[in-house]
Amino acid sequence: MSDLRTEAMKSKAWPFEEARKVLKRLKGKTPEKGFVLFETGYGPSGLPHIGTFGEVARTAMIQHAFGVISDIPTKLVSFSDDLDGMRKVPSNVPNQEMMAEHIQKPLIDVPDPFGTHDSFGAHNNAMLRRFLDTFGFEYEFYSSTEYYRSGAFDEVLKRAVEKYDDIMEVMLASLREERRKTYSIFLPISPKTGRVLYVPMKSVDTQNHTITFDDEDGTETTLAVTGGNVKLQWKPDFGARWAALNVDFEMYGKDHSTNTHIYDKICRILGAPAPAHFFYELFLDAEGHKISKTSGNGVSIDQWLTYASAESLSYFMYLKPGTAKRMHFDVIPKAVDEYHQQLNAYHTQDTKAQLANPVYHIHKGDVPKSDMVISFAMLLNLASVSSAETKDKMWGFINRYAPDASPANNPVMDQAAGFAVRYYHDFVKPAKTFRKATPQEAAALADLAAGLADAELAKTMIHKKNADMGKDPVDLSGYDLSNGDDLQALVFAIGKNHGFGNLRDWFQAIYEVLLGASQGPRFGGFIALYGVAETINLIQAALNGDLT
Repeated sequence: MSDLRTEAMKSKAWPFEEARKVLKRLKGKTPEKGFVLFETGYGPSGLPHIGTFGEVARTAMIQHAFGVISDIPTKLVSFSDDLDGMRKVPSNVPNQEMMAEHIQKPLIDVPDPFGTHDSFGAHNNAMLRRFLDTFGFEYEFYSSTEYYRSGAFDEVLKRAVEKYDDIMEVMLASLREERRKTYSIFLPISPKTGRVLYVPMKSVDTQNHTITFDDEDGTETTLAVTGGNVKLQWKPDFGARWAALNVDFEMYGKDHSTNTHIYDKICRILGAPAPAHFFYELFLDAEGHKISKTSGNGVSIDQWLTYASAESLSYFMYLKPGTAKRMHFDVIPKAVDEYHQQLNAYHTQDTKAQLANPVYHIHKGDVPKSDMVISFAMLLNLASVSSAETKDKMWGFINRYAPDASPANNPVMDQAAGFAVRYYHDFVKPAKTFRKATPQEAAALADLAAGLADAELAKTMIHKKNADMGKDPVDLSGYDLSNGDDLQALVFAIGKNHGFGNLRDWFQAIYEVLLGASQGPRFGGFIALYGVAETINLIQAALNGDLT
């Protein structure tokens, strides 16, 4: 066994922990179908949202981890429930009145409100596949409609008829008494209206594999359960799909977790072992509400990619899948910077630490080096102070700080500069609120400007801080006003010299008075990036009241 596999078998990183559960379930043996099937589900009742991406991304991470600890082949399937009836019209699509005429029809039979595809289900399936392809996932796409109507599910549907009473017993135990009176595991599709019907069964013929019910107009109707005439209710459908495809692993949101035992029992009744599964906590919007495809709340995939890289989104998805996450725009800068911090750390780590590093799982072990010479948070503040309209203006400042950097040599940095300009204009600029400095803050800022203008005065200020704190004098012979660390020492000294007992108050004052924000970058580094003369001018503008 290789050193990598040995470490992976011990790793506490959650993808490896889940992969080991799958391997244990298989008892280390290749399934009869010749591969391990990892499945993700998608309900195309609305446009794919960021939770959909998270489910696929996390499953792909577990699939890769499984490939590290085992030589058994794997396959990732994205399964779309596009035969489901449209229960309500999504609020985030056009042509609402037209859509309302097709309530309860299978999503694959509802006209596309965007006018670009054969149906609403086909449109949303295309959106799903587009973003899966954009992120480079290796997967196969399965359609519920195709599987039901082609006959691929016929055998499991026949078994569902033969085991009807057993499956109903499982389901009825989970339902309220009133619901039990009309419940059936089968949902016939009306031959007359094309709608998915939620009606009780008058009879279920285990010999001919048919069901009898009253159609919407009251006509008694008998249909074969095969060939796409009938679909299963969503809970039985879950278990039946596992049985039909012989699924080995599926993850899903916490809202499904209470039904796991139902899915498992139905899968076993239909003759297949239940897969390994893992549920994740839900994604919430800024107000703490669950993100929904039909309401379109929260941050969309396209919105995230407008302001940050795909890798930063994958990083966000990796973190603590068992913890609920608020998906709003403020989380983007933090995710970007943490992702690059992990990239930088990875190449200094031993194998054990690398396997625990999120970027290992994001990049499937082929981890690039970061070319970000300046943090995204710093770029945002730079865009804010300079009122940057283009990333070209940003590069003028970046090259002052890092002369060897360039768009050609630092393509990720170049992309981030463009993201920072967009993010600044859409989120930072509208929220900027400058305030006047208090007398104490104004005196400190005036001293900061003076120290920035005179290196000898700056050194005097630092010496005074050390003397007041009872520290020995330090050698400042090499003090340099273009060095971020030296500038930070000056900022720190001025805060102490002006009586800020808690330096957080001093730095917050800098951010609120000079940047119009409650938090900001390491200010010495920012001065080195923005420029000493430019910072002096900024301070003077604030003291003159020009910023407010």
